[in-house]
Amino acid sequence: MPNAERFPAGAVTRLGPPPSDLPPPPPDEPRGPRRRLWWFAGAAALIVLTGLVAVVASRPDLSRRPDAPTDARPPLARACPPPPDVPNTAAPRTTAPAPAGTRTVDEVAGISYPSYGPPWETWNTVWNAGDLQVPYRVGQHFVTEPAYDGRSDYHASVLSGAVPAATNDAFTFDLECVGRQVAADARANYYPQPNEQELIRDERTVLGGRPAWVTVFRLRFSSPGLRAKSELVALACVDVGKPTAAVLYVSVPETHRQWDWVANDALAGMRPV
Repeated sequence: MPNAERFPAGAVTRLGPPPSDLPPPPPDEPRGPRRRLWWFAGAAALIVLTGLVAVVASRPDLSRRPDAPTDARPPLARACPPPPDVPNTAAPRTTAPAPAGTRTVDEVAGISYPSYGPPWETWNTVWNAGDLQVPYRVGQHFVTEPAYDGRSDYHASVLSGAVPAATNDAFTFDLECVGRQVAADARANYYPQPNEQELIRDERTVLGGRPAWVTVFRLRFSSPGLRAKSELVALACVDVGKPTAAVLYVSVPETHRQWDWVANDALAGMRPV
């Protein structure tokens, strides 16, 4: 390069003052306020979106059918709705005089019936079985076969209880349906299966001045360890003017047939209280 000594290294740009016709640099943009505005707008949009999601999530599914209401009626009221032509009134209170002698009184069921001497003794527990769960709280019994299966006793019994039969607090129910349901429940759940039934009586009647449905039958069955192969059973469902039906249950195993007469005697001697 010629005359390199006169132009030292690095002196290759402007050597004089800058030209005066260059435009001035643009002013700085005020970024602070605009950034804050965008930040607030974004936050507000996020809040609105979150609220919308929450509202949509909390709304019920309109395509889903609501659950059907639970039927809180007792089993007998569901199985035996009252006949439409029967007025919702209590049964007439025409009470026949009680027979002489000692009696068993069931205040809850609303009935009384004859008491019997030895070997019969007072029932002092609550026994309920079957689908209807009739609670037998009052009555008499005696053991006919103790620990027949190694742990359980077999009994003859005259027991009573009350079972809800009407809808809500009504006093009217289908007596025939209730009576047959109670008898079928006893046969299916109180006794060994399978069994054979000899039907003796199944009818509407009047007991102690009250409407009643009476079922009497003999069941034949077999169970390991049990000597009895049959049993006389009498069941009465009585309209005592309450939402509950009074149930009188008499059972006499064939090993003690001398007490079969108690079935008819207890039914005939039943009275409302």
